[in-house]
Amino acid sequence: MNSLVMMALGVFRFGVAGADYQTFRRTAEYRWEQIDRVGRQPAAQFAGRGTESVTLSGVIYPHFKGGLRQVELMRLQAGLGQPLILVDGLGFIWDRWVITSVEETKSVFMADGAPRKIDFAVDLQSYGGDRA
Repeated sequence: MNSLVMMALGVFRFGVAGADYQTFRRTAEYRWEQIDRVGRQPAAQFAGRGTESVTLSGVIYPHFKGGLRQVELMRLQAGLGQPLILVDGLGFIWDRWVITSVEETKSVFMADGAPRKIDFAVDLQSYGGDRA
């Protein structure tokens, strides 16, 4: 049985078989510049789209699926400084994104110190197109 993939970022698969996110937050910014005018209030001029960001946050139960190193592998990938293709579970290609931060909280420890639960958050930022 194939596991469902909710989102794919490069080689990372977010879904039931591993890092499963429970929250998806997306932010889009739009740039407006203030233009001073004599005798009147400044006017706002649209200067184009700004940065778009996505935050995926969820829980990993490493002894159930995926293992202990999933978040560490995300950190290593982020350190390479390479944009990654983002594709959602419906097959929509979101273009290239970069990992800007990786956060984890380990809890519910076993006797050897291994966590039974890892909460994580991965912040992504759109890489931006190279074409005008």
